Formats: sequence, C-alpha cells, structure tokens
Amino acid sequence: MDETIKGQVTRTAADVYEEFFVPALFLPWAGHVATAAAIAPGESVLDVACGTGVLAREALKRVQPEGLVTGIDRNEGMLAAAKRASPEIDWELGVVEAMPFSDNKFDAVVSQFGLMFFDDRIAALTEMWRVLRPGGRLAVAVWDALERTPGYADMTALLQRLFGDQAADALRAPYVLGDPDALLSLFEEAAIVGAQIQTLDGVARFPSIEAWVHTDVKGWTLADMINDAQYEILKREAQLALKPHALADGSVEFQAPAHIVTATKA
Repeated sequence: MDETIKGQVTRTAADVYEEFFVPALFLPWAGHVATAAAIAPGESVLDVACGTGVLAREALKRVQPEGLVTGIDRNEGMLAAAKRASPEIDWELGVVEAMPFSDNKFDAVVSQFGLMFFDDRIAALTEMWRVLRPGGRLAVAVWDALERTPGYADMTALLQRLFGDQAADALRAPYVLGDPDALLSLFEEAAIVGAQIQTLDGVARFPSIEAWVHTDVKGWTLADMINDAQYEILKREAQLALKPHALADGSVEFQAPAHIVTATKA
C-alpha cells in the first residue's frame, strides 16, 4: 500500500492530529468503542493502531486502578505524541500484522479507525484475535462510506478538482471499509467467529472552514503532498465549496457515521 494512503504522518503532523483531529472527529468514538468492548476495572487492554492514544486513554479510565493498557502503532510520530500525553500507558512501536505479544494476553482488544490502513487486514485481525484471551472482547471501528459522510465527500471532490488523484485518494482511504457486508467478510476470513456490526451516527465538528482545512492538510498525509502555494489555493477555494457545512456562527458540522464490529472469543 502506498505510504500516502496508509495514514502515516510526520511528528509535526501528529501534534496537529492530536490537537485538532482528536476533538473534531475521534474523541467521541473512544467512548463508543470502549463501551462496545465492555472494558471493566482491573482488565488488560490493547489498543491497536493507537495513534496519539485517544482510545487508550479512555480505556485507562475504565480499567483503573489496577488494570493495564497497552497501545501499539507503527508510526513513531503518533507514539511520541501519545507518550507525552499519557506516559503511564505502555506504548509499543510495531506492526499489527506481527505483534510482539503472547497468545491470550489481553482481556479486550480495541482498534479505532486503523483497520483500513493495514498492509494485510486479514493478518492484522488474526493477530488481534490471537492475543485476545478466551472470553475476551474485540471491538474494531471503521468509518462508514464516504458518500454517507457529506463533509468529506465534498472535501475529497475539492481536492480532486484542484490537485488530482493522489491528494483525493489520501482522503478517500479512511472510508474504504464502509460497506458492512465487505467489512464482516474480513472478520470471517480471519476466522473470527460471531462478529456483529452496529452502525452509529456521529458528527464531525470544526471551529471554522479554515480550521477544517488546516487540520486535514497539516495533521494528515496531505502535509507531504500539498505545498504552501497549493495550501493557500485550497483555503480560498474551500470557503465556497465547503460553505454548505458551515453554521451561522462560522463553525462546521456534518454527519460522520461509523461501524463498530464486535466479537467475543470462545
């Protein structure tokens, strides 16, 4: 998979991701995923593709005072931001397709908006299932389809018009697992028995169109694709193209639904 659609970011972009993307998109889902996994006090939890750690931090709240949380990610910039925010969590650098953990280690394994970026999704799910203990719970969240996320459908169309396929494909990448049947088939291929899917509504919120553009470019792989001159063009064009998603006070809101797949290991 090309680096531009793997969700890999620089350390600077990771800081923007944590400051802007997390509250705009990811923070509310951490509670949904932790609840879907039924995380309880005293448990050991693994957050797969943890990014800057928003889900791991939510898990830590729920396992305290005696539980343990581990986060694993392949991106050093993301992990550096995660460590600064929560040094008490065990942060591991590694690939999900070959995790450095023993069989049956964790009470819950969770992953939020990472599955679409793995090099081998079946191998990654197989690994998640391997390290989960019998009776443990798996919960994996992915974004619904792009056409059901109107703000990013319009942002992607704008990037396509201005800059072509590479930039637009980077923003399409998070939405490639939106079809529920295709998503569940991945779990079946990974021999995960009894997987179930629920689709929940969500809302993306940004302070302004300019803040939204800043977040998407400076906190994502687009940071390496769009130069300063192109960034200025995008900011200008976005004011008109993305105006339908702005509220009267200038802030931005649009629907951003997601699927959560759960399973309990026998």
